[in-house]
Amino acid sequence: MEQELLDKLNQMEQKVEETRVLAQKTYKLFLWTMIATVVMFVLPLIALAIVIPYFLKTITSGLNGL
Repeated sequence: MEQELLDKLNQMEQKVEETRVLAQKTYKLFLWTMIATVVMFVLPLIALAIVIPYFLKTITSGLNGL
């Protein structure tokens, strides 16, 4: 009886360890997804904030000659 309980306890410990490893992998995947989202969304917004004033300046300078 005691051996059965020890076996069950060892099996539970293994499952808990597997769950911890999977949770850690999921966390890393989520982290890299968030980093990729920031890179693909926020950086282009910053670039647009720099480029749009340049284009407006170019367009308005071309209109001043009319």
